[in-house]
Amino acid sequence: MPARENVTTQGQFTVSAREVDFVTRFDDNWKALRAILGIMRPIRKAPGTKLVSYKAEVDGALQGGTTVAEGDEIPFTKMKVTEAGYADIEVAKYAKSVTIESVAKYGADVAVEKTDDAFLVALQNKVLADFYTFLGSGTLTRTESTWQRALAMAKGAVLDKFAGMDKDVTEVVGFANILDAYNYLGDKEISVQTAFGLSYIENFLGYRTLFLLPEKYIASNRVIAIPVENIDLYYVDPGDSEFARLGLNYTVQGETNLIGVHAEGDYSRATGDMFAIMGMKLWAEYLDGIAIVTVSTGTDEPTSQSDEPAKAKAAAK
Repeated sequence: MPARENVTTQGQFTVSAREVDFVTRFDDNWKALRAILGIMRPIRKAPGTKLVSYKAEVDGALQGGTTVAEGDEIPFTKMKVTEAGYADIEVAKYAKSVTIESVAKYGADVAVEKTDDAFLVALQNKVLADFYTFLGSGTLTRTESTWQRALAMAKGAVLDKFAGMDKDVTEVVGFANILDAYNYLGDKEISVQTAFGLSYIENFLGYRTLFLLPEKYIASNRVIAIPVENIDLYYVDPGDSEFARLGLNYTVQGETNLIGVHAEGDYSRATGDMFAIMGMKLWAEYLDGIAIVTVSTGTDEPTSQSDEPAKAKAAAK
């Protein structure tokens, strides 16, 4: 007799469990990374939202001070906040396919599960790589004579900037070239931790976390500092009902749906396909709240420079 209608088969359980496992592991990874970065909570945005960064500065001279006589009205200092950069938050689409020949040759544990793992890591790294590139657009720049001074002054620069805007800073995270860090550490007994492919040191030289990145993400003799209050994770919900109206139903998991996944077999090609969508972006509200400090190895004494003098010095060489 033919099977009864609407009976849930074993294959349906397998696909659903695989989707749930994938999105759960992705969400767990990001919860851990958020904890390391100090991000309180992801912020849900509608598709097509523009993310804007700002630059805050005093417009004119600082008013008031000791010249204000007793009982006189304290003059206001005029402030100016301008847009310094923006980007769209869009839904990115990804897919991978595994052939039946691959499963026959290597087994499902390798052909399916291992490629799922690699797919997850690649998606995670894409968001991080975009963030590292974005950090390089920070406008609070300096030059110092040593790597340790660069770290110290990068943190000092962002603390000073946020204090000038009357904004609290609880902790600061930093980013440095991994070879520079190990060159500085030498034989020092410092515990370098690794999670999700990231190397980092906790509570190092006043930083909550110092991330050690390869050359492709941060050049040698450069460090970056940013207050945790200046880091946000924005996302588009892949489980949005608007997508379902297209007949696209993705498995999501958790309180914040950072990624949506759907797996199905393609009988016409004898492949197992997995589709993923996500709209995630790590962002900073203030570009001048990101300090980028360069180590100038050709000088004996530390110097501090704004963007324009640095450009003029480079042009004169």
